[in-house]
Amino acid sequence: MSTSRTHVTHLVCAALTLASSALYAQEVTLKVSHFLPPNSNYQKAVLEPWCDKLAKDSGGKLKCQIYPAMQLGGTPPQLADQVKNAVADIVMTSPSYSSGRFPYTEALEQPFTLPPGGLAGSKSMWEYSQKYATKDYADFKLLAMFTGSGVIMSTSSKPILTIDGFKGVKLRSPSRSAAKLLTALGGAPVNMPPAQITEAVSKGVVDGAMATWELVPAVKLQEVTKYHMQAPANQAAFTQNPLVMLMNKAKYDGLPPALRAVLDKASGPALVNLAGSAWDKAIDDGRRIANEAGNKTLTVKPEDYEAMRKAAASVEVEWAKDVAPKGLDGAMLVKEVRAIGAKYMK
Repeated sequence: MSTSRTHVTHLVCAALTLASSALYAQEVTLKVSHFLPPNSNYQKAVLEPWCDKLAKDSGGKLKCQIYPAMQLGGTPPQLADQVKNAVADIVMTSPSYSSGRFPYTEALEQPFTLPPGGLAGSKSMWEYSQKYATKDYADFKLLAMFTGSGVIMSTSSKPILTIDGFKGVKLRSPSRSAAKLLTALGGAPVNMPPAQITEAVSKGVVDGAMATWELVPAVKLQEVTKYHMQAPANQAAFTQNPLVMLMNKAKYDGLPPALRAVLDKASGPALVNLAGSAWDKAIDDGRRIANEAGNKTLTVKPEDYEAMRKAAASVEVEWAKDVAPKGLDGAMLVKEVRAIGAKYMK
């Protein structure tokens, strides 16, 4: 009888071991979608290295199938719903594309709040997200939040170095907050995706663009503009555009524990650092390429920067009023963004 029990116990243990091994041996391919082209800085310097790490650390059991440039259909503002509805397992998108949906995150878009660098800005955003914006992502697994670096002003015919220089100037705007900033400074925002910028500038539809250094060579902006204006050193960027990598919650929860551990280790701060460092390199490359094309990089004088900052104060006041009915203390949140950003300012 005892021998029989022992035999059964051994069989049960063997079955559990086999089940555990089978579970770990299970191969999982993650469908990863984003709105940028396959040769973009994000895919080449962030997503592909991250996916390679997942594959290496999992012994080839956790892989990515990448769908760039909206290959799964839809538009960039629909990416959040696509991952929520399991059209994709992971997406990279900007919360700015869905006005009002991620209210806590909108504090990061407010003017003159965050350091201009990729790594400094990304670390700031991630710290803020963990303290204040987790409610925004209750329907998702937030893998990372980072920035494409601070926005600069690129123009075709004349530099803009003072508030007066913005009058009557039409610039491409990357987000609603950026558009409000430009309006407050006296300019005229024109919303358009990156792919349309160069043609719009060349045809005179706009006089230039609010963009990042990384975007300059990506869309060959240096070929149709001459001047690139940036904030003074050690000062907050004109504005920032947060980016997030979101995962379907059910897909995340359903991963075998060993594979989930691999994903966790490569995500969060590790992924934020990877993305931030990639964008710092892209900033350097963007400046170099623009300078080699004969463009001029100009820095706004401190007194003119301060005048711009004061003129833009109404933007965050208006935003705070907009989010108050949702129970958010907008003024407090922006204050916290600035305090966190100051910690990472070089």
